[in-house]
Amino acid sequence: MKTALIILAAGKGTRMNSDLPKVLHPIAGAPMLHHAMRAGAVLDPDHTAVVAGYGAEAVTKSVAAYDDTATVVLQDEQLGTAHAAAQARDALAGFDGLASVVFGDTPFLRPETLEALAASGADVTVLGFEAADPGRYGRLVMEGDQLARIVEFKDATEAERAINLCNSGVLTAPAPLLFDLIDAVDNDNAQQEYYLTELPRLARARGLSVAVVACDEAETLGINSRAELATADAQFQAQARDTLMQDGVTLVAPDTVYLSLDTTVGRDARIDPNVVFGPGVTVESGATIRAFSHLEGCHVSRGATVGPYARLRPGAELAENVRVGNFVEIKNAELAAGAKVSHLSYIGDASVGAAANIGAGTITCNYDGVMKHHTDIGARAFIGSNTMLVAPVTIGDEAMTGSGSVITSDVEDGALALARAPQVEKPGMARKLFEMLKVKKARQSRGS
Repeated sequence: MKTALIILAAGKGTRMNSDLPKVLHPIAGAPMLHHAMRAGAVLDPDHTAVVAGYGAEAVTKSVAAYDDTATVVLQDEQLGTAHAAAQARDALAGFDGLASVVFGDTPFLRPETLEALAASGADVTVLGFEAADPGRYGRLVMEGDQLARIVEFKDATEAERAINLCNSGVLTAPAPLLFDLIDAVDNDNAQQEYYLTELPRLARARGLSVAVVACDEAETLGINSRAELATADAQFQAQARDTLMQDGVTLVAPDTVYLSLDTTVGRDARIDPNVVFGPGVTVESGATIRAFSHLEGCHVSRGATVGPYARLRPGAELAENVRVGNFVEIKNAELAAGAKVSHLSYIGDASVGAAANIGAGTITCNYDGVMKHHTDIGARAFIGSNTMLVAPVTIGDEAMTGSGSVITSDVEDGALALARAPQVEKPGMARKLFEMLKVKKARQSRGS
């Protein structure tokens, strides 16, 4: 079945009190718009049209970052949901498949729900939910198994307000029919806007079938304020943690682990308390991430151990059985199998060979103030504690550097490199210096 996805993302989100368009506020490290796009991807849409308005330039960049085949169309004036969906008409010109209209600020629609909508077989299908507290939601008024109309709370009778089947706003219809029905929508309401809620009534008046697919209320959660954003993030985290544990991942203290939309963790991996996963992290089966570590844009292979108190930045690539210990930062660096960076080191813009051992306090000095430079450390090399490796520099296989060295030239395979100033000893000088400083301090305290 040919499908198209129309994502409404034009609103400013006044209650967010922000210069950032509402749909770009992040949940689990990704704009909520990306959550909607990810859910819609299950339909394998032939076309994706995102309707932007406020902050259109930023929305366009965000859309392209996730899917550079998607089209962004503009809604210059926000005149209601039907008016917004109509802006996708040109982007879908000539398309006769099924169009699904979703919202960029409703991030929790499950792919299975969108599949059920697409498979309903009705001319128009509306997504509804049974509300625990229907409140001011629009009500879905059914006639048998057909949806007769959507009634807004303010317009509903007492009997209609007693209905707890509510409108999510999401719907599907063949694209030509969708735009044809939109053309028949008027703005005879207090807001003088055009609403998609009119489509079921218009479709039934033409003798068309209008079905309802129901989902869990949690899927329909819309985000309109910072408080709701926090609630949504907590909901995502709870669901994502539960999914990981069901997939065989050990979370020692689940409520303290924070995941991103695209976090991938393999079976039998262990995640200790207070670990934060930024975007773009893959942890393979059997790896261990110890407490208080922060990972983003990195790959951790089988059997590797990270932390505690470690930071993996974008471009960190850890092969099998690598050890990265406490207060170690890795950035844009590849560590081959069995390499160890156990503590208090920075490895950036580097390649570290298999079974190499990096001593405490080692720094790859990769930045000259303008350019970044690369460090190569060979297999089974031993880098002594407090070594400064001034890039660009290469340390050969099985080479060694003495503790406290500043290495500015390449070191050949198997060689020992020592690069530190000779030690000079001045007999008795320490006592003389201490006495001189004590006298000076006493004078300062007397104000003389």
